[in-house]
Amino acid sequence: MSDATSGRALHRRSFLKYTGAIGAAAAITTTLSACSGGPESTTDGGGDSKGSLDTLTAVIGYGNDGSWDPTQTASAFSMAANHHIYEGLLDTDPISREPYAALATEIPADLTTATRWKFTLRSGAKWHDGKPVTADDVVFTFDRILDPDTVTLAQGFFLSWLKEVKKVDERSVELVLKFPFPDGAARLTLAKIMPKHVFSKPGAWEKAIAGLAVGSGPYKLTAHHAKSNSTFEAFADYNGPRKATFKKMNWLTIVDAAPRVAKISGSGAGAQIADNVPYANIAQLEKDGLKVEGGAGMNHLFLMFNTAHKPFDDVRVRQALHYAIDRDKMISAALKGHGKASTSFLDEANPSYRAAKTVYAYAPEKARQLLKDAGVTDLKVNLMAVNVSWIVDCLPTIEESWRKIGVETTLAPQETAALFTKLDQKKDFQVVAAASNPNQFGVEADLIMHYNYGPANLWMQYARWAENSEAKKLFKLMEQATREADAEKKKQMVQEYIDVVAENAVIYPVVHNELMTAWDPDKLGGVRAQPYPGINLLQAKPAN
Repeated sequence: MSDATSGRALHRRSFLKYTGAIGAAAAITTTLSACSGGPESTTDGGGDSKGSLDTLTAVIGYGNDGSWDPTQTASAFSMAANHHIYEGLLDTDPISREPYAALATEIPADLTTATRWKFTLRSGAKWHDGKPVTADDVVFTFDRILDPDTVTLAQGFFLSWLKEVKKVDERSVELVLKFPFPDGAARLTLAKIMPKHVFSKPGAWEKAIAGLAVGSGPYKLTAHHAKSNSTFEAFADYNGPRKATFKKMNWLTIVDAAPRVAKISGSGAGAQIADNVPYANIAQLEKDGLKVEGGAGMNHLFLMFNTAHKPFDDVRVRQALHYAIDRDKMISAALKGHGKASTSFLDEANPSYRAAKTVYAYAPEKARQLLKDAGVTDLKVNLMAVNVSWIVDCLPTIEESWRKIGVETTLAPQETAALFTKLDQKKDFQVVAAASNPNQFGVEADLIMHYNYGPANLWMQYARWAENSEAKKLFKLMEQATREADAEKKKQMVQEYIDVVAENAVIYPVVHNELMTAWDPDKLGGVRAQPYPGINLLQAKPAN
């Protein structure tokens, strides 16, 4: 199998690998464990009775069996980890999302009109195996991302505006843009630079999917155990801007809500920080002395319809099922008030937000009429859903709402890995309910919309919509907006094509919700709750 063919074959198994569709981590667990002298405890809380913290233990409420390849992954767990292991030329602050110089020494002065950006690498930057970071590594990484024969998730964030990356000398590179694109600066954090001497070897990309990680960042991966935990330690030779503040870290994956909360609760708590905290547990955790904060952003429950499965090819049916949902009840009962009914694909805090022309307010009579107009009676829906705890809490409201308009619904929550394996294998389905948060990649509206609605996007293949005439109209409008230089005009163009997305409702949010993070303030300082899955501890530190 050629490298190009291998890349295409791997893509279906690794794109959106927060699904954990292929559990190949065992292939490299031995190698990683050898680096640390064997697997570290999955229950080690770190610290002692006096409050010192030798090992930070974190609980991540998402699976750890997804891809670790930074060019491929959308896994909440591995994306968060990779921000500690790897660096881009520029990285972005996890909260403000402002770019800062990471592997590069500075941000180019002219981002607005220039079509060539030159970067010099940080002097003395090393890979975790001790070898120096060079311009060849940068070119190697971008060549993979821009290679049309190797389809990666990262490609969709760069191919439209970045032409090529050239080596200037051993420590300098030049990015050649197709047109001025200032938003590209923040996107450079999505191109984590990877060592050529490691990942150019045969089979290395498969190992990257399974958990092989060699970066230049402040922490190095010491062990990876899919389904349980990953461990890290501070990289002594790191000389970049955000140094490690913990000697070691142990990140546990606990998808089920109850054991996740138990791990951070009580006097015998085995962890100091947890994300994806259930709303029902906030008050008790605060009573126990934990700090609990939320972040509102793009996180949402969405419905995705299979437009090749009748009657979901009819836009009236898709709209009817959206109009039927009692979002206020869902927000009250399932989200405990920590959510808002979606009025656009974007959340209301996004700089490009405005309410779409089609807003799916609760309107059961309108829903019934749309089904009648579409000639649909006795509709039975099998609603597949991911087993993320807050999504499962929302499903009964959907089932009840649809039953009230005469739609019999079977709820089928399942492991995220199992659900997306079916989609990858092109298994037939009707409707999917899942969680998504493109804010993992950024807050720029053009990026967010291309994540779900890019013409070559796997989401479009899942929904079987890419060849639809409305889809082709949408893709053309999106391309025009990407190339628009005037920021205000571009914003208006994005808002207008989001109207097309809202009207067609192929993949569309039901509610946007807050994500809650809890931590022990007696052990940790400098923590900032982020409005997307995972944690970022590059500016956190022990409290004592």
